[in-house]
Amino acid sequence: MIIPRRFRKSTYRKRSRCLSIVVFPDQESVFQAYRLLYNHGISLEHLAIVGQGFNSLERVGLKNPLVIIGRKACASAIATCALGVALAIAAKLHWPVPVDWAVLIPAIAGLSSLLGALLGGLFSFLGEGTAANVYRHHLRHGRYLLMVEGSAELIRLSQEVLDYYAALSPY
Repeated sequence: MIIPRRFRKSTYRKRSRCLSIVVFPDQESVFQAYRLLYNHGISLEHLAIVGQGFNSLERVGLKNPLVIIGRKACASAIATCALGVALAIAAKLHWPVPVDWAVLIPAIAGLSSLLGALLGGLFSFLGEGTAANVYRHHLRHGRYLLMVEGSAELIRLSQEVLDYYAALSPY
């Protein structure tokens, strides 16, 4: 018996990797936190320091905000263009439209793709693009980022360790 694809169980697994980013004002404090996490049992393969003299944001996988915005805008423009063409064809089939369909379909496709690109760019600017821009801002001002990537339990452990020792700090 063949089961249609839409009724099969999904083989897609939920993302088991989480990311935590902590900003530090100078190189000594970020390196101290790095060693502290290592001493509490967090492997070095889950830790990365980003800043001057260490890794760059591109090397650890955080993209330029303009690249993120461009890709999201392009993807949403393609999707809304296809939707616009489908709506134009449906309108031509069901309602008598006085305009020739050779003019109607490209016009609606163009307008819908333009609207989709604008909305996709806006949403990505307010979403992922803003987060990437915040981290770039910290790096431009000479700060350092400590990135911890791993399971949710590993992230929770690292945050507890850093919060505990931050509370003990006299500063």
